[in-house]
Amino acid sequence: MSADDRIDTWSVRSIVVTMMPLLIALSVLEMGSGFVLETLEETYLDNPVLLVLVPVMIGMGGNLGSVLSSRLTTRFHLGTLSFSPRDEALRTNVLAILALAVTIFSALGVAAYVLGRLLGEPMGLGTLLTITLLSGMTLAVLAVVLSIAAAYASYRFGLDPDDVTIPVVTNVCDILGVVVLSVVAIVVLEGGTSLAALVGLG
Repeated sequence: MSADDRIDTWSVRSIVVTMMPLLIALSVLEMGSGFVLETLEETYLDNPVLLVLVPVMIGMGGNLGSVLSSRLTTRFHLGTLSFSPRDEALRTNVLAILALAVTIFSALGVAAYVLGRLLGEPMGLGTLLTITLLSGMTLAVLAVVLSIAAAYASYRFGLDPDDVTIPVVTNVCDILGVVVLSVVAIVVLEGGTSLAALVGLG
C-alpha cells in the first residue's frame, strides 16, 4: 500500500463509510446485554452483590481486550504482526493478559465480599471467588480470541485495525460479560459449587 493510499484511508469519508455500519450493528447488538439483565432480574435482585459485579465485569473484559488489541494494531502498523501460534511476542502478550485477569478478578471477588458485608448482603468468599474467577477468566479468554480475530479480519479485509478492533472488542465483551457472569453465577449458586468446598473458606 502506497503512502497516498494510507493517507486516503484517513479521510473523513473513508472513516465514516467504514465505521458507520459497524457502529450501528454494534449498538443493536449491545442491547442484548440489557435484555439478559432484564431476563435474569430476579436472580440479581436475590443476590445484590452480583449487581456490583456487572459493570466491573463488562468493563474489565473490554479493557483487557483493548490492551491486547492496541498491542496487535501497533505491531500491525510496524509490520511485525504474526498470527502464528509460534510467535513469541504474541504468546507473551496473551499470557500477560491472562495473568492480569487472574489478579484483577481475584481482587474483585475479595472486594465484592467486603462490600457485601458492609451492605448487609453477604455472600461466601469462596462463592464470590468462584464466580469472579470462573467468569473473569472465561471472559478474558474470549476477549483474547476476539481481539486476535478482529485484528486478523481487519488485516484480511484491508481495514485499519485502529478503527475496527477496539470498538468490536469492547462492545462484544460488554454482552459476553453479562452473559458469562450470569451463566456462571446461576451454575454456582444453584449447583452449590464453590471454592469454599475445596479450600474451606465457608
